[in-house]
Amino acid sequence: MGRKYFGTDGIRGTVNKGHMRPDVALRIGLAAGRVFKRGTHVHRVVIGKDTRRSGYMFEPALAAGFVAAGMDVFMVGPMPTPAVAMLVKSLRADLGVMISASHNPHYDNGIKFFGPDGYKLSDEQEAIIEDLIDNGVDDVLVASEQLGRATRMEDARGRYVEFAKATVPSGVRFEGLKVVVDCAHGAAYKVAPEVLWELGADVVSMGVRPDGFNINDGCGSTHPEEMCQRVLQTGADLGIALDGDADRLILCDEKGRVVDGDQIMALITRSWHKRGQLKGGGLVSTVMSNLGLERLLQADGLTLERTKVGDRYVVERMRKAGFNIGGEQSGHIVLSDFCTTGDGLIAALQVMIELKKTDQLASVACKQFEAVPQILKNVRYGGSDPLDAEKVQSSIKHAEEQLNGSGRLVIRKSGTEPLIRVMAEGDNAEQIIALVDGICSEIELAV
Repeated sequence: MGRKYFGTDGIRGTVNKGHMRPDVALRIGLAAGRVFKRGTHVHRVVIGKDTRRSGYMFEPALAAGFVAAGMDVFMVGPMPTPAVAMLVKSLRADLGVMISASHNPHYDNGIKFFGPDGYKLSDEQEAIIEDLIDNGVDDVLVASEQLGRATRMEDARGRYVEFAKATVPSGVRFEGLKVVVDCAHGAAYKVAPEVLWELGADVVSMGVRPDGFNINDGCGSTHPEEMCQRVLQTGADLGIALDGDADRLILCDEKGRVVDGDQIMALITRSWHKRGQLKGGGLVSTVMSNLGLERLLQADGLTLERTKVGDRYVVERMRKAGFNIGGEQSGHIVLSDFCTTGDGLIAALQVMIELKKTDQLASVACKQFEAVPQILKNVRYGGSDPLDAEKVQSSIKHAEEQLNGSGRLVIRKSGTEPLIRVMAEGDNAEQIIALVDGICSEIELAV
């Protein structure tokens, strides 16, 4: 049975509609407080946010719920999602909350949770919270003398800056590297340029003037075009584009060419393998990663393990099988030697380390493999599931028969929007375009 509140990455939706309302956020705080208030110690929760105007509404609503449940709240303001995960462990907190809709526009927002170990919650934990939101918050309210307190944490930014810098080996400095960093007017608008500058890079900053509404607006990892132009205009060696909560990374080389998450993972994996740092004998990614990445790793004697879409599923597999590199083509890169979740800045630093150690241009270092032609199209739907339609099923079966082992077909529902995502890849570009178009046409007719 489908869940009412949680999707593939926390709770997300349009502000002041559905379950993204302040009254629901209050109940979410109460429900999560009940689940993570264990034992007799003073319970703590860390709340971060990105730069959306609606964060000023959800932050106090969630804080009120936690305080009413008897938990102390540390509000850290605009901070990257991975910084919240880091602070949960650093402060020995019981729970972390990030208020963000990641790469979505300003009119959306979301709520992500991290457990006391800094990892995102499991499906089972989210299901428990979800049930309590509607059915079990009244008995969470504590007596007045047991109320928690809410505090603004003033040194959170400095803590994360020092944490990020510590992931770079001593003796490695980025003098001589000119870097364009696009912060998407989001959560990393202060910390990312600061970290890069303190490590010696010549920094050209973009997307660092948030106004509450311009987050991800024509900028950041989902819109890297302007960053690519700025790299060419300034003669930079590398471009770094983060998304609204900075857990995602897209790069561009000195020629202004976009480098996606698959190429970034390939570079870091092969670099760590050569230096004896790689664990698990390969990396973990999702069904969306390019077949070219899989072939490259196989040639190196390494493996690519695939999961369903969602970085927390990647992390779950990494933890279970002992991998220390994982991620998604979209730019979520998880380096578990340092982080418990995707961190765009930390991943970018690893690429910069490789550029300095090898003295290679980004266009050389970041071109690890030839990508197999891959087509992805989205079809919006409402009401009943169009994938159940007989003609849609027939079209999918036909496509699988045509590929016949020479490519891949992935069809899935988005976990955050009412979209059917249709992806195909293979060596014959014309064939996969035709197959995707055919499936999408049948889905549109069934909507």
